[in-house]
Amino acid sequence: MSTTGLHQEPLDVLAQLACWLRNGRRVALATVVQTWGSSPRPVGSHLAVDEEGNFVGSVSGGCIEGAVVAEALEIIAGAKPHLLEFGVSDDQAWEVGLSCGGAIHVFVESVDEQTIEQLLADRGGKRSVAQVTRLQDGCATLLYDDELRGDLPLDASRLSEARTLLRSGRSGLLQRSESTLFVRSYVPRKRLILVGAVHIAQVLAPMATLAGYEVTVIDPRTAFGRQERFSNVTVSNDWPDEGLEKLALDSQSAVVTLSHDPKIDDPALAVALKSPAFYIGSLGSTRTHARRVERLTALGLGGQLHRIHGPVGILLGGRAPVEIAVSILAQVIQTRHGVAERTDKALVTPSTSKTNSTFSLAEYGI
Repeated sequence: MSTTGLHQEPLDVLAQLACWLRNGRRVALATVVQTWGSSPRPVGSHLAVDEEGNFVGSVSGGCIEGAVVAEALEIIAGAKPHLLEFGVSDDQAWEVGLSCGGAIHVFVESVDEQTIEQLLADRGGKRSVAQVTRLQDGCATLLYDDELRGDLPLDASRLSEARTLLRSGRSGLLQRSESTLFVRSYVPRKRLILVGAVHIAQVLAPMATLAGYEVTVIDPRTAFGRQERFSNVTVSNDWPDEGLEKLALDSQSAVVTLSHDPKIDDPALAVALKSPAFYIGSLGSTRTHARRVERLTALGLGGQLHRIHGPVGILLGGRAPVEIAVSILAQVIQTRHGVAERTDKALVTPSTSKTNSTFSLAEYGI
């Protein structure tokens, strides 16, 4: 069973919703909130429907769209928000490219123009936001890193859990409570900024791109920071502090310094430590990092130094640039998903799998 999903935001779905609403059409939105087995679409996937039955997006790859559209039209006509439960047979799954069937829960609700426009504005401004919805009645609120906007109150525990999902860019059900709450996260594309166009950066950049990161390499040394040394990534010759300020680091940003030159690395770290970047790492030995800590402490950043992963990367034992790059990217991914590395190398989450808990919506009578 999957109670969370990580995916790129279907901006075309939200944009189409906004277009319909601006033209005076009534609309409904269907969202995958829970799956079991081999699901065609991840948790958080959207399908939008207008009053004429036009739709965009997908919640199953074609298995159940017809039934969802029919339910959406009832919602548009005045029915209350509704949770739909579907089983996907092995034959249906095979038709959409899956090896076996499963089950999908889809929540269908009406939406208002103000909320959709706000979500689009936040995405345009690269601001992370989540919509938290109570599935019993559709009451919702918008959740940000620093505020709540809406009619749905959240206690401290639920607020913390929802923000954990938001920071990791995941959507999913919150843990058991009196009401079943679903968090749909809308986040900017995850970014990796590499400071220092060295050999490790040349192998790390394409790896990170394959992992879905938007990569920028910053190096003021024009002999290193040449576009021809890096394919399909942005290369900047700004000084790192200026370059990072221009990039406006957010909660979906990771910064890794690789130059091994304090004149380049330290200004970048100073900017990163003042930002909400989810990961900060710096190449160098334990002794090098100790000297780095002294310099940054003298700059008044002592309270933030625990955020630096130094020496950078998880312990793999490799020394080749490609092996170091693997260890760095692994640690970036590990940190983004809130996983901590223990000394016995067992990987655990502080919440003991909050995002993998085996509970069912049926237990809540919805």
